[in-house]
Amino acid sequence: MLNVAVLGATGRMGRTLVPLVAEAPDLRLSGALAGVGEVAIGQDAGVVAGTMPLAIAVTADVERALYGAAVAIDFTLPGPSLEHARRCLSRSLPLVIGTTGHDPAGRAELERIAASIPIVLAPNMSLGVNLLFRLAELAARALDEDYDAEIVEAHHRQKVDAPSGTALGLGEAVARGRGTTLEQAAIQARHGATGPRPRGAIGFAVVRGGSIVGDHRLVFAGPGERIELAHHAEDRSGFARGALVAARWLAGRPPGLYSMQDVLGL
Repeated sequence: MLNVAVLGATGRMGRTLVPLVAEAPDLRLSGALAGVGEVAIGQDAGVVAGTMPLAIAVTADVERALYGAAVAIDFTLPGPSLEHARRCLSRSLPLVIGTTGHDPAGRAELERIAASIPIVLAPNMSLGVNLLFRLAELAARALDEDYDAEIVEAHHRQKVDAPSGTALGLGEAVARGRGTTLEQAAIQARHGATGPRPRGAIGFAVVRGGSIVGDHRLVFAGPGERIELAHHAEDRSGFARGALVAARWLAGRPPGLYSMQDVLGL
């Protein structure tokens, strides 16, 4: 039985993860963390998530949430996720991070921490999305720069970062396939008289509205034809199931910063 601590247990992803952990015959919820001052503090994590009571109270105490865990899963915010990584380091505890939006300094700190504990860091935990990343890289490698790469993503109105981590992951896959970097190729905003589209650019368009869970579409627009790769999330369970696949895979691994591509052998 693998004991799992869910960090961000009262968020959208946390409330999806907790029932899946409870249903899995090989997993046990050992801790559930929420932010200081949340109304769910002290309540049963299973009840908060809309499932059966699990005898695990939601807590704002990170150490209490991590106690007894064999692996932790973080779906919070960039700042808190770094603090959680530091706490996991002090416990030599493997960590799965589905949180997106880390800046370069945050990413560098996670790389330093991963020299001592195993971490899976992924912009999207969905198995389908990670297959899409691989397909994007292969397509970019096969298609020259006569095929303009455009990424269109859509999410609910509450999402705070743009472009999404998944959209940026797609852009990075295209850049790898073309032997460049996203920093060199990305166009993340267009307004006014922008002039002709630069050859080899990777463009982004962002939609925010309603309750959209997550749509991502990669378009290669070439001479006389268009190739499209897309993923549409119908609910959050795909992301949560992927995080649990990563947690099972990570337990017992040596230190290192891993991706879902590593988890899936892609």
